[in-house]
Amino acid sequence: MNRYLVMVMRRPEFDPAVVQPHKDFLEGLRAGGRLEMTGPFSDMSGGAYLMRATDMDEALRIAHEDPAHTSGGWDITVYEWQAR
Repeated sequence: MNRYLVMVMRRPEFDPAVVQPHKDFLEGLRAGGRLEMTGPFSDMSGGAYLMRATDMDEALRIAHEDPAHTSGGWDITVYEWQAR
């Protein structure tokens, strides 16, 4: 599996009520062995998570299931990351 860095940036109209469902989604990825790291940015503008997927299509499918994405309150960008 490859690593994918998912950048999750809050829009001005984001709904704070979606933060917990987003965290729950990440815990589901962690329980499934897909999530390596996650965390917010110190300025509270958003955060990032590092997940594993077989290819970019799968990574995008997973990231687009994130409540942060489905709520429309965050901009999500996915990068294949060849970290060592």
